[in-house]
Amino acid sequence: MQTTFTPEQLRDPATERSNEILRACVHCGFCTATCPTYQVLGDELDSPRGRIYLIKDMLENDRDPDAKTVKHIDRCLSCLACMTTCPSGVHYMHLVDHAREYIEQRYKRPFSDRALRWILARILPYPMRFRVALLGAKIGRPFARLMPDARLRAMLEMAPKTIPPVSRNDDPQTFAPTAPRKKRVALMTGCAQKALNTDINDATIRLLTRLGCEVVVAKGAGCCGALTHHMGKADESHATAAKNIRAWAAEMDGGGLDAIVINTSGCGTTVKDYGHMFRNDALAGDAARVSAAAMDISELLMTLDVPEGQDREVVVAYHAACSLQHGQKIKTYPKDLLKRAGFTVVEPADSHLCCGSAGTYNLMQPEISGQLKARKVRTLEARNPDIIAAGNIGCMMQIGSATQVPIVHTVELLDWATGGPKPPAMVEGFNPGSEIPRLR
Repeated sequence: MQTTFTPEQLRDPATERSNEILRACVHCGFCTATCPTYQVLGDELDSPRGRIYLIKDMLENDRDPDAKTVKHIDRCLSCLACMTTCPSGVHYMHLVDHAREYIEQRYKRPFSDRALRWILARILPYPMRFRVALLGAKIGRPFARLMPDARLRAMLEMAPKTIPPVSRNDDPQTFAPTAPRKKRVALMTGCAQKALNTDINDATIRLLTRLGCEVVVAKGAGCCGALTHHMGKADESHATAAKNIRAWAAEMDGGGLDAIVINTSGCGTTVKDYGHMFRNDALAGDAARVSAAAMDISELLMTLDVPEGQDREVVVAYHAACSLQHGQKIKTYPKDLLKRAGFTVVEPADSHLCCGSAGTYNLMQPEISGQLKARKVRTLEARNPDIIAAGNIGCMMQIGSATQVPIVHTVELLDWATGGPKPPAMVEGFNPGSEIPRLR
């Protein structure tokens, strides 16, 4: 694609990067075939190619964003399926992230939009605030239908029936391995996940220590910054990310780290991009080290001796989170590990398509998100699984709100298969995100 940025415009590092990305696009349209919003809405401007044209026009002309451009950029899930499909290697993620930051700086949204985004940015990245908000949402949930704004209804309906107690395993500390030590790793405990489902981190710690890892929860580490990053709030996201970089760099320089393990794939995609985010910052060196050390839990487990298990006669429908299969290009590891552990693994049709969670997307675009959720649940249930497994808390909450099939994190099943407890969702019949308790 030909671009006409001026030398002065290209002195801005973000614009220079966007120019590189735009020039790689050849207008082929392959991305439209795998774009969920294009499939749902059928509008060229709600496809990656259409959004690329809008972003190019906005940036090249250095114009303030208009409502039309903002609408179509806001509708993007950042599922990154387009990057998997693109034959030209267009790095759409960096382009749309730049566009969102540009919009945040130069477009005045309606008051209701500004208020909602402010609330989400002040609550979701902070576990205790989020817990309080979830309690409030539980109280208000019976009145959700009275809310005039669909986004407010979605926020109330998101609250799970049960909010787990705080897990002290998420506090800064070190867990010694229960087998001969092979690695020393830092575990990212996250933010929203700590409020919604404490079983995931608990299972991760049990599994890793059982396989010979010393697990460190670093002091000062917290939210990865993804939630505010994808809202275009660069200052807030970078401030949050910088805390993680400093915390993990201190561990690297202290006891040393073989990996930074992440069990929420949305966070993993962002942490692996810290090197790019901080490329022009004083923290550039440490950010690059952190990005290089970051690993999804499935990546780390593939380097360890996970024992083979006997056939458990449990059919697991594996949901591939977009941030894992498209953002991190990890497609087979979780399935390979589950099969090795003795589970029968099946996949839904169109497994490359998003479930509609996408960070805060299900709260800010509830109608489109709801259509994607319904389609994803139909394809998963069509495989008649005993349980659904995923590697991202957002997907678990999204899918769990529309099915009675229990849904757990992949690591919970692997923990169970190697000597840990059976996942609570299978024992108690409680599915995070669903109001209906089930017995199985």
